[in-house]
Amino acid sequence: MGDYNQAVILDSIRRAEEGLSRVELAASAGLAAQTVSNICRRLLDSGLIVEAGKEASGPGKPRTILRLNPRGMYAVGIHIDPALTSYALLDAVGTVLVSVDEATDLAGAPAEVVAAMGATVRKIIDESGVDEQRIAGVGVATPGPVDAASGTVVDPPHMPGWTRVPLRDILHEATGLPVVVDKDVTASAVAEVWAGSANSARNFVFVYIGTGIGAGLVLNDEVVRGSSGNVGEIGHIIADPDGPDCDCGRRGCIKVTCMPETLVAQARAAGILPAVGPLEESSLPNDMAALAQAAAEGNASAVEILAQSAIRLAGAASVLTNLLDVERVVFGGPFWPALAATHLKAIPPLLEHLSVTTSVHSVDVMGTIVCSGEEAFGAACLVMEKTFSPSATRLLLDSKN
Repeated sequence: MGDYNQAVILDSIRRAEEGLSRVELAASAGLAAQTVSNICRRLLDSGLIVEAGKEASGPGKPRTILRLNPRGMYAVGIHIDPALTSYALLDAVGTVLVSVDEATDLAGAPAEVVAAMGATVRKIIDESGVDEQRIAGVGVATPGPVDAASGTVVDPPHMPGWTRVPLRDILHEATGLPVVVDKDVTASAVAEVWAGSANSARNFVFVYIGTGIGAGLVLNDEVVRGSSGNVGEIGHIIADPDGPDCDCGRRGCIKVTCMPETLVAQARAAGILPAVGPLEESSLPNDMAALAQAAAEGNASAVEILAQSAIRLAGAASVLTNLLDVERVVFGGPFWPALAATHLKAIPPLLEHLSVTTSVHSVDVMGTIVCSGEEAFGAACLVMEKTFSPSATRLLLDSKN
């Protein structure tokens, strides 16, 4: 129970913006005062928490307030996308100290590319001046599917040749640090929990809009990963029964109706975006931004494309909310900013109409609180989650020791 109880204490302190006293910790965690005192002493000795002054609350001695020590622990995140690989170095309270972006190398041998990522991590650490002994590990967010048990990316779309690449092993060898590998959608859900702290909903779906579209899931404050770590593969939910054929044999799946590349293709066909010659390279982020700008300026065809996208995504989201009975849907990912203005206006009433729980509770719709361009923040939060967050799995493991 020791590790679980310590995680409970750490998580409680993390969620309290003003800090907590030992008495408050004992009350909130349901632990004996002596147990809390012993755990806090260990955390103080290790530098993970600090005493942050005293606070008087009624008669008796003032209570000593405990807070996370920002310099007590650090984590590195790597977010791998077919277009862009980003890195972030975080302190214990989630402040991004270093952020680096570079184009993803899809031409090189995957093992060599991952080893080069490890070299970038080493450079970031060396140049940051952070005490390496305080770095808890490296979190990697990657397109799925993944083999979570072995830390392997299996066969991500839009990344040819990346078949069963052992990310965890290669990065561990290159950095000398513990490595955690998870799907990008799951890392985004973890980041939302971490960054949202006490303001997060306890049950929500995170709809991730990147080069692909997936979903992260949080139930009862715990990130759900599924039996193999691949929860959230929603590409074959039917968003438009009359839509184009999908490679799964059905029609109108998310994969062929809602992806950013589909919207860009529609924009080109409508003349909103210029045609691209056979020797020209297009930029999906730039194209999505241009489509959003055209809609903002009143281009009727652009408005229609984004409106249709909102209807389809609302339908797909309703499948998830009705199945899982969550209280919130959060949208995010690299391409969300281009859609946010239209979708946050259109999706809430659509989802309310499609929700079977409307008479019981509403379903909130919001954009992620994690800043666009900081997807590596979510990757680093995978390490924070492993260190700070109590989980049923940890409790079961502790009970066997």
